[in-house]
Amino acid sequence: MQSLESSALEPTRAEMKDLSRTKRLLRLLPVYGLVILTVLLIVLFSILLPNTFPTMLNLRAIISDKAIIALLSLGAMIPMAAGRIDLTVGYGIVLWHILAISLQTMLGLPWPIAVAVVLVLGAVAGFLNGLLVEVAKIDSFIATLGTGTVLYALALWHTGGRQMVGVLPDGFYALNTTFVFGLPITGYYLIAITFVMWVVLEYTPVGRYLYAIGANQRAAQLNGIPTRKYVIGAFVASGTMTALAGVLLAAKLRIGQASVGLEFLLPALVGAFLGSTTIKPGRVNVWGTIVGVAILAVGISGIQQFGGSFWVEPLFNGVTLLIAIGIAGYAQRRKGAAKR
Repeated sequence: MQSLESSALEPTRAEMKDLSRTKRLLRLLPVYGLVILTVLLIVLFSILLPNTFPTMLNLRAIISDKAIIALLSLGAMIPMAAGRIDLTVGYGIVLWHILAISLQTMLGLPWPIAVAVVLVLGAVAGFLNGLLVEVAKIDSFIATLGTGTVLYALALWHTGGRQMVGVLPDGFYALNTTFVFGLPITGYYLIAITFVMWVVLEYTPVGRYLYAIGANQRAAQLNGIPTRKYVIGAFVASGTMTALAGVLLAAKLRIGQASVGLEFLLPALVGAFLGSTTIKPGRVNVWGTIVGVAILAVGISGIQQFGGSFWVEPLFNGVTLLIAIGIAGYAQRRKGAAKR
């Protein structure tokens, strides 16, 4: 889970000056290849499916379906920047979307308070993950898998295997169902959060410290970076993002059930891993993650409109994950070869 800034694949300005136009394009291909592929898929499906794919209705459906996955991917990439992984993004959303509903229907809490409680609980779960990883020194994969399983068990216990239903306020539904300029409001949430994360990770000390920890934690410690604080903070941010995604999922579904949520884990991780193969190859990055989720959304939407069966989506996600990990490994090897 190293998070390296790849000088082997990400060309510098000085390097680009000495190259011809053709060689510049070839040099930039590994950097923007996934972006180009996404555009080509959009053009291809628009030509093959002119009546259904390039429509406002399809755009709305893609944004509505994939905005939550994109939020989970962004949440997962924060610990990845520090060289850790957080599997609770797939398990936590199960409990959080149930609590967002049950706190209102069972305890009668106003929806703003219920949302605030869920966000705080998400942050607490992230803090617990951080303690397990940094204080107890448990591998992040094992720690978050264990925590996630506990959260899922709590969701099953809380619901008793039944659906959580009830009449909820219109203000709560509006968190997901509102349209702005013809597009779902969840898309605007995603844009705002993406921009904030991009600024923080690329232009503030917090982002530089996280990437430094992911590249070499021992070296970061020797340079005076309080690595424990930043790693725990990364898990807290990831837990809060997962809780936010759970709230939006509850406002979308209007019911809570423990069988919903786990299917988001794989595409969320795929989006984050794909993000490390584009824009800034060799390390996870915000815009790369958005592109990763976009290519999943475009590919799955196009295939389904061609009549793909129900198993096409998990197959596409799994194959894409393997390809993403392979490309990321290749980027790391290129980095090591360049250093040698």
